[in-house]
Amino acid sequence: MNVVVEEWIKKAEGDFRTANRECAAVPPNYDAVCYHAQQCIEKLFKAVLIHRSVTPPKTHDLVVLDALVKQTVAEWNWQVEDLRLLSRAAVAFRYPGETADEDEAIASLRAAGPMRQRLLLLLGADTGA
Repeated sequence: MNVVVEEWIKKAEGDFRTANRECAAVPPNYDAVCYHAQQCIEKLFKAVLIHRSVTPPKTHDLVVLDALVKQTVAEWNWQVEDLRLLSRAAVAFRYPGETADEDEAIASLRAAGPMRQRLLLLLGADTGA
């Protein structure tokens, strides 16, 4: 694995730790939980693409990134509902007008956790499971 892919993984893992830590904080910032869960998956998708010699597009849309991963990894498949849930968190909760609640934060972590493990396996990285 090259150093660029390793850096993407390191950044993604930092986002995943931040999402979990923030969910347990008192008081928690549920917006941040959702955002960092999405960021973890976005960065792992981009790591997979780079690992497969594909330049990832500048997008936060996990549905778009998922389609690109499917083109390069035949065995990859993920539920679009999870991708849409996390993609919404990339923008919606970062600005005034919408705020995540506990249920949305927990749903984001539940969607990101297994997807993270599967993407790390595709990269040959330690899943920490």
